[in-house]
Amino acid sequence: MDIQLSDDELYKRYLKGDAASGDALMLKYGDMLMAYLTSFTGNECDAEDLMLDCFTVILVDKPKIGDGAFKAYLFKVARHKACRLYRKKVRLNEFELPEDIPEEDSVPEKTLLEKERDDLLRNCLESIAPQYREALWLIYFMGLSYEEASKVLGCSKKRIDNLLSNGKKSLKAELEKEGITDTDI
Repeated sequence: MDIQLSDDELYKRYLKGDAASGDALMLKYGDMLMAYLTSFTGNECDAEDLMLDCFTVILVDKPKIGDGAFKAYLFKVARHKACRLYRKKVRLNEFELPEDIPEEDSVPEKTLLEKERDDLLRNCLESIAPQYREALWLIYFMGLSYEEASKVLGCSKKRIDNLLSNGKKSLKAELEKEGITDTDI
């Protein structure tokens, strides 16, 4: 399989019966989608189930996806499924705390400091408005373009720009409350 093929070309080949092209799309976006869904759900098991559901929608149902829109379509499906799961869990009051406690004797000091920094950043992200957090996540962590993010969130590119600007200001304020300045980041 030629790795240089675009998403559009891979999807078109998959629709014509080339299963390896579908596998290539899953390999290309699987980890990225898992990270996005884990940020939404806070639970890797739920995120993995949702990720598989997303690829099922695309690779089994074979929807018509416009040129250049595969990634945005995939993340829009993921967002929709994560929101549905969230509403369901709120209704059933089923939330779990993550259990990612490292083993005591295997954690070097550097790894521990990085984890503390990541936890602090995650906590600060959690304390800003959800729309800011999601825009920051899509653009900076998932690498979506403004156009792709606007499709996922169902808004204009200008709105994405505003969400990012306000989100960065809010995140900076939260980090400063924790004693983190620009030079510490």
